[in-house]
Amino acid sequence: MSQITTHILDTSRGKPAAGVRLALRRYADGKWSELAAGVTDADGRVSDLLKDGEALPAGEYQIAFETGAYYGDAPCFYPRVEITFRIEGDGQHYHVPLLLNPFGYSTYRGS
Repeated sequence: MSQITTHILDTSRGKPAAGVRLALRRYADGKWSELAAGVTDADGRVSDLLKDGEALPAGEYQIAFETGAYYGDAPCFYPRVEITFRIEGDGQHYHVPLLLNPFGYSTYRGS
């Protein structure tokens, strides 16, 4: 399993958000660098952002979700959701879920 995983639940539709493009970035030397990208599956999950066993160093990371494209022509106040978080560099698993609707979102550290 990837050290960093995510999933999206569309609370307005009451189901997982499939087909959402996202990118994992690392902040270092004053800039963001993309490490990986993916698209949520039918269950709203991306579990293979990183190779199995690949451990990231401590630092600030971000997952950028392309939520506007997911909602298409429907009204959407947040065309992109960027969640920035810190990892300790100890190899533990980090799960970053997103609860989404067209006019709001919430996140937490999952398990």
